[in-house]
Amino acid sequence: MGDDTGLSHDEQYSTATTVEEFRNNIADVERRIAAAGERVGRDRIEIELLPVSKTVPQERIRLAVAAGCAKLGENKVQEAHRKSEEMVDLDIDWAVIGHLQSNKAKDVAKFAGEFQALDRIKVARALDRRLQAEGRSLDVYVQVNTSSEDSKFGMPPEELFGFLKDVRSFDSLKVQGLMTLAIFSSDIDRVRPCFQLLRSLRDQVHETDPDLLGPGRLSMGMSGDFEVAIEEGADCVRVGQAIFGKRALPDSHYWPEAD
Repeated sequence: MGDDTGLSHDEQYSTATTVEEFRNNIADVERRIAAAGERVGRDRIEIELLPVSKTVPQERIRLAVAAGCAKLGENKVQEAHRKSEEMVDLDIDWAVIGHLQSNKAKDVAKFAGEFQALDRIKVARALDRRLQAEGRSLDVYVQVNTSSEDSKFGMPPEELFGFLKDVRSFDSLKVQGLMTLAIFSSDIDRVRPCFQLLRSLRDQVHETDPDLLGPGRLSMGMSGDFEVAIEEGADCVRVGQAIFGKRALPDSHYWPEAD
């Protein structure tokens, strides 16, 4: 598969251990984002890069922040909460992008600036209650299972519209758009339809009731497939290994919560 696809799940990502190495990795990802956008007539400014720092110790996260990372994504709530407290001296905007149990909603309400994996009313209700107590609101994305894999979190596409109508009753939850994880494959013909489906769902909701999705942003694409996601309309790409380096364990160990 050619370099233009960006589908590089087996790539040996270089581990950044200095500020300069982080800057180089970020610059490379930025170049790839810009090139993918240019292929489909999109401006770089339209696309958010969300660095994913899961499993990365705070010493290296501090280097990444020094290299320019101001917002970080984390899958595990407890890990993210701990890191937010360890690095309270830094101005980091934390985004929780992994599955959330309702009993952890209180932690998210305390420190997170964004939650990208909303897929159950029970969690929406718990978050709203905790956020009301904190006197604040939270930007959220609704996660959709576009690959039809049992191992993936996210709601079935056919339930999305009803879910969005129910979520509207929770004043503290500010829906920004939709999020998905594509099928984990180097085959572009299997990956691309996952992104196309999310875009189609967004467009359908906008045509029916645009207020349900706010800006209607699409968070999709990871280190191995973000260029394809951008070609299909991603507004936010979640990139971990291409910035921080290869993890000690293979991505299959983290599914369904890969970056």
